[in-house]
Amino acid sequence: MFVDRAVIHVYGGTGGSGSEAMRREKGVPRGGPAGGDGGNGGSVVIVADLQLSTLLDFHMRQHYRADRGLHGSGKNKTGKSGQDLEISVPPGTIVRDAETKDFLGEVLEPGDRVVLARGGRGGRGNANFATPTNQTPTRWEPGEPGVERRLELELKLIADVGLVGEPNAGKSTLLGAISKARPKVAGYPFTTLEPNLGIVQLSDFRSFAVADIPGIIEGAHEGKGLGLRFLRHIERTRVLAFLIPIDSDNPEKVYRLLRKEIENYSGELSGRPHCVVFTKKDIDIHENEVGDYDFPEAWGIFELSSINKVGIKLFLESVWEKTQQSLEREKNSEDGDFWEF
Repeated sequence: MFVDRAVIHVYGGTGGSGSEAMRREKGVPRGGPAGGDGGNGGSVVIVADLQLSTLLDFHMRQHYRADRGLHGSGKNKTGKSGQDLEISVPPGTIVRDAETKDFLGEVLEPGDRVVLARGGRGGRGNANFATPTNQTPTRWEPGEPGVERRLELELKLIADVGLVGEPNAGKSTLLGAISKARPKVAGYPFTTLEPNLGIVQLSDFRSFAVADIPGIIEGAHEGKGLGLRFLRHIERTRVLAFLIPIDSDNPEKVYRLLRKEIENYSGELSGRPHCVVFTKKDIDIHENEVGDYDFPEAWGIFELSSINKVGIKLFLESVWEKTQQSLEREKNSEDGDFWEF
């Protein structure tokens, strides 16, 4: 099951309390205060784990609490700090405050970390309160409570290429033909009910990730069909491929509809490089040639047969080149942050 949203409660560990103690040691008269500090509470941290692909685990468990710090003790012994609680999430996970919707952070690469709830500071023992006029203080501090938060986790797939098209446009069939992904394929609309991700392997050890998004219909940006729920999964793609069946009655109309829905959802996303892919070339019943259609904003137009593997190599090489150009622009961007979320 693909789960891309979850709400969890996190609790930083409470700090340990300081200690009230006096030094009592042979040969040391008037030893004075010797109460140690309490240990700090552990923090709750999310860590990106490449082995995970959904947020399903967070529907089974919603509460996460880090260890508390131990209390201080005599002889100026500081209590042990609580251990941080690390929570593994898929790369591409965004964290927001569930109440205010404020953006708190995201993890994109394996090993990236974001602190969700810091642990409380340990209290000071009475040894910290000694003064020339009060050499035997009895004052000590309790540990501070850890931060408590209700958070919303959202997963956005990280892919280089996003396949966009109406229901039954051949997206899943194409993904299965160019990668080892095995999405559901059938001869009726909306067979894809959740996004699928596949890795394309090219020669010379080249590879890129492709995301297959459930079919987009008119009004998808307003929540119609499945579009609004899954459009966000192509926000991080570097290039888009608009898939149109070659036997479509009006390919230009379909293209304009897809472009409109993407633009209404995100103007920044609609500005990404894109190409047009005519699928199901094996049907070969279209009357017009590809050159008869006008797609001025597309960098290229391709005809493919996923079943017969016709035209796929040329398409993949062109996509690879375009993704590398986008990646280069990302590296050379002035602010160092190419995409805005």
